[in-house]
Amino acid sequence: MGEQRASNRPSCPAETTLEFLGGKWRPMIIYWLLEGPMRFNELQRRLGAITHRTLAKTLREMEADGLVIRHDYVEIPPRVDYSLTPLGRSLEPILQAMEHWAQERQEASGKPSDW
Repeated sequence: MGEQRASNRPSCPAETTLEFLGGKWRPMIIYWLLEGPMRFNELQRRLGAITHRTLAKTLREMEADGLVIRHDYVEIPPRVDYSLTPLGRSLEPILQAMEHWAQERQEASGKPSDW
């Protein structure tokens, strides 16, 4: 193993960004929430293979990081939706750049797109 850093702070700006986008599901959750507020089950349907437990945990983490807002309408039957905060929305250009990069790599490889 390499030498451990003296502090837990990121050493470069890209590392800070990756802390917010880290994990398999965060970028896709942000992608879908860029369309607007979404209820839990709709978000889970759009994400596909994510489990209820994983989505709930990831949304809680994203809420704690200031990326997502959980809005509880306090009605019967219960209704909750999720939306992006301004900080979460600020990641849109990064996701667009990632998409552009992936499309260029796909075109360069000559492989058909799965998108």
